[in-house]
Amino acid sequence: MKLTPLADRVIIKMVEAEETTKSGIILTASAQEKPSIAEVVAVGPGGIVDGNEVVMNVKVGDKVITSKYSGTEVKIDGEELTIVRQGDILAIVE
Repeated sequence: MKLTPLADRVIIKMVEAEETTKSGIILTASAQEKPSIAEVVAVGPGGIVDGNEVVMNVKVGDKVITSKYSGTEVKIDGEELTIVRQGDILAIVE
């Protein structure tokens, strides 16, 4: 199944959290923080949203940081994805 985001929506996939700390301690799944960096999987066309023109600034493959509780989580073909508005993306990681 293929998802195509509409308007100013972006589909992202969270990047796996590190399993060890910088000091080498291995973390269990329950002790790991939810990852804050995601990879952009698909980008909507932009256009007029709520009376304002929206130009999409992210592209497929970008690594981004989003607001902690933003978006709608969906599971497609066993893959967990999140649909967010471009406005919920805080930064592009370079």
